[in-house]
Amino acid sequence: MRWGDKPKGTELPDSAREEREPRLSGGGTNDRFPSDDHGGDDSGHNEDGRLSYRDRLMRWRLGLGLSMISILMLFIALSSAYMIRQHTVIQSGNGHGVIYWQKLHLPTLLIFNTILLLISSVTLEIARRQLLRRGLLAPLADIPGIQQENSRSLPWLAITVILAIGFLVGQATAWNMLQQEGMFVVGNTSGSFFYVLAGTHAIHLSIGILVLLYALSSEMFSWKLETRCLVVDVTSWYWHFMAVLWIYVYAIMHFSR
Repeated sequence: MRWGDKPKGTELPDSAREEREPRLSGGGTNDRFPSDDHGGDDSGHNEDGRLSYRDRLMRWRLGLGLSMISILMLFIALSSAYMIRQHTVIQSGNGHGVIYWQKLHLPTLLIFNTILLLISSVTLEIARRQLLRRGLLAPLADIPGIQQENSRSLPWLAITVILAIGFLVGQATAWNMLQQEGMFVVGNTSGSFFYVLAGTHAIHLSIGILVLLYALSSEMFSWKLETRCLVVDVTSWYWHFMAVLWIYVYAIMHFSR
């Protein structure tokens, strides 16, 4: 036997060798994050041909960014039409120019609704970071003798959904208050623009709520952690955008009324 050679019979079987040399790649078809440093290539694919988590996230964000640009252009067009119509001079029968515009008295409830939406944006961001932390620590579960702590935390995703539904209920209540004051969709230009702007925002926000319910159901049924992280991450971007967009709409209606 030469110096440095292992004695015969001392080699470990494959199962024991894997136990003593755990891998931290976290790849495979389980609910771990696919690693960019292990089992991948320059094209961003894993060994099984799937796109890496980072590449999938970039594609989802790109598609969301294009959608948000189209939504932003829609609201800019509506708000611009609102500002132009507010200062439009219409010739009356006697030849004098008159501006037919009724002042819009926004309910105070809209301030409370805005606060609810901002709080929901914060809770969703907490849920996103909490889920991302779980994904980053998931590969550690492959190491023998190491177990993640089951720390209790608030169900931030469910709280976000409740706050979002509360915002929509508050919006519907504010619309009813305006109708009781005689502010209807037809017959009042300023009221018509408010219903169109607020209604369009509510429709887009409802889409975000449906996606959050999807993410919440995936949490309840223990779907793949990678998919849950993708859904919540992209939805959080969309949700923050909708919060900023509502502040823009409310500011337009408040300061130009």
